[in-house]
Amino acid sequence: MARGVDGVSVVRIGALAPLSPPGWVGAGRQLAAGLELGVRDVNAAGGIGGRPVELLVRDTAADPVRAAEAVGELAGLGVAALVGEYHSVVARAVAERAEASGLPYLCSSAVLDGLVDGQAARVARLAPAQSYGWRVYAEFLLRAGHRRIAVAVAPGAYWAAGVEVLRGCFAAHGGEVVAFDLRGRPPRALCDAVAGSGAGALLLLVGHPDPAVPIVRAVRRDRRLRGLLLGAPAGQPEFGEWLDLLGADGAGVPFLSYLPERLGPLGTRVDAELRELLGAEPSFVAFEGWDAVAVLAAALRVAGGDGVRWPDVAVTGTRGPVRFSRVPGSGVWQWAWPPVRVIDRDPEDPTRWRTLHTA
Repeated sequence: MARGVDGVSVVRIGALAPLSPPGWVGAGRQLAAGLELGVRDVNAAGGIGGRPVELLVRDTAADPVRAAEAVGELAGLGVAALVGEYHSVVARAVAERAEASGLPYLCSSAVLDGLVDGQAARVARLAPAQSYGWRVYAEFLLRAGHRRIAVAVAPGAYWAAGVEVLRGCFAAHGGEVVAFDLRGRPPRALCDAVAGSGAGALLLLVGHPDPAVPIVRAVRRDRRLRGLLLGAPAGQPEFGEWLDLLGADGAGVPFLSYLPERLGPLGTRVDAELRELLGAEPSFVAFEGWDAVAVLAAALRVAGGDGVRWPDVAVTGTRGPVRFSRVPGSGVWQWAWPPVRVIDRDPEDPTRWRTLHTA
């Protein structure tokens, strides 16, 4: 039984998020805000079995080794469970270490299908599997009439998996995906390659802000690429930093969002409190953080110290009812599925969202 600084018995939960470079800091801060607000609300409702929740946050900096070490440290501090993480390759390291250590882990935001090898008993996930979300994105492009698209691809398992999902979807409809490896290819050279590819869209499967922002600027200023659709399925345009850096150039770039078009009463209340906490508009990542804490608290209450049983958990989250099941190919207990939309920033007003396609 863990005790807080004032000697009161507490339930410790270890939280992981990228809060420093090279991690996506903007996403990490949104996630941390959602987690912190979730803990505040759980404690206001009486905690878990009458014991307050204490959140122990660790910065992964997008480093799988650092994240795995943090799991070991948190286990030594007596955490009851783990929650969080945004980067897929980091979440995979956390999931593997947590499963081996016997710690329940609820992944809030990473989407890589192969989060674990085999079947994990203790790992669950709120975010949709990449293959599901990216198929929705491919459907959007195909319905818009695109049959040949280009993708700018950074190294990494997450980006490579995304390319394969897109290729499979386009091939099934007689389409084609042309991939350009960004290693050794600056934005101007990428524009040259895309201009000669015959593609009607260019998807940015790259990190933010670099090299995503320089690529957008280069494409927007290249006369040969006028009319080219820029897309970012991983959600880079969701964050305020995108708008701060790109202004109007960042509008009209479709991405995947895991929020419903309209929030219910709970989501509306959490949205208002997240805005106050962040001093900015919350992204879907912040809602994932809040939902993750609410779900994990419910799971620990149901378990009663006897190990988390994910199929027994039923929670009303900010984005709808959450239940877990086994989804082929994922290996973890999965919420199938949170809301998935393709949205963008309106070119007429980049602070306003447009819904382009709904799963």
